[in-house]
Amino acid sequence: MHRVRVRGVAVAGVALAAAALSLAACSSSSTTTGGSSGGGSAKLTGTLNGSGSTFQLTFQQTAISNFKSVQPNMTVNYGGGGSGKGRTDLSSNVVQFAGSDSPIPSDETANFKGKTVLYFPVVVGPITVSYNLSGVSNLKLDGPVIAGLFDGSIKKWDDPKITALNPGVKLPSTTVVIARRSDSSGTTANFSQFLVDAAPGVWKLGSSSTIAWPATSQGGNGNGGVAQIVKSTAGAVGYVDYSDAKASGLTYASVKNKDGQYVAPSVQSATTAADNATVASDLTFSAIWTPGAGSYAITYQSFVLVYQAQSAANTAKMLKAYIGYLLGDGQKLLPSLNYAPLPASIDQKATAQLSKIGS
Repeated sequence: MHRVRVRGVAVAGVALAAAALSLAACSSSSTTTGGSSGGGSAKLTGTLNGSGSTFQLTFQQTAISNFKSVQPNMTVNYGGGGSGKGRTDLSSNVVQFAGSDSPIPSDETANFKGKTVLYFPVVVGPITVSYNLSGVSNLKLDGPVIAGLFDGSIKKWDDPKITALNPGVKLPSTTVVIARRSDSSGTTANFSQFLVDAAPGVWKLGSSSTIAWPATSQGGNGNGGVAQIVKSTAGAVGYVDYSDAKASGLTYASVKNKDGQYVAPSVQSATTAADNATVASDLTFSAIWTPGAGSYAITYQSFVLVYQAQSAANTAKMLKAYIGYLLGDGQKLLPSLNYAPLPASIDQKATAQLSKIGS
């Protein structure tokens, strides 16, 4: 049985968007087969609004900028706020699409009033375990130790449990400061699911988009907010998506995976993890704790959620055009933004599902 797992900022600059546009124009993708034009030759007019996942935010903003060259008369807006906000906005008809790093959790199902929601996976990427320890790099951490860092039971960085995994590394006695999300977050849901899987019997706080963190922890809004806490706080440790961690210049650990290998977060190790994920018939999947020697253990995925039935034919056409772009030429933008493209098999299934919008 497919187990549903629930994830929840920086604006891509003009230079980044221009570079990405150049990349999209001159490169080819071997991992995707989605429609490259995002709407064919038909020129559409209108506005689409979306919100949700901050993991998707930089990708969405860069894709929106480049999509203008395909559909110059369409306006697409995307605001972050976390996966929970995106789902709430969609169910309340505030937006036409939501970014969510997880399927709709059972306690939110009733909000959608029986309407069919389609899941379009658009991106995968690592969640880093980022830390701020002067002079310390290349730390190795496993599930039980990460659980101890985030449940407050490991209080100092020179704890024997950490030193045992890092022989020869001189660790300071600095106090551990937990940095975590303050908003309803798919990143939190996926990170905590990793702890459930990788530290059974050790992690007691469960998996959800919000967690009852230790009272001494510090909360940040969005991945960017957590990244800022880690960057500015000596001894801090936080879970931050790879794109934001790289943009903020953070140091992050290699994590022991399901096969017992310590693997650093990267575009390639995330792609390997996603390749080994089991995909359900509705295209939901989890890349957390998948097998494979080269898989990064805390890889997560993010979806665009839309209603299958659209009341306006033009809205359906615009959704098909924009999501088609995300699945097509948009995938070519991902590596330069420190995201991983979808495996070809998943991209093909998502592209085929576009025809369901509006039916």
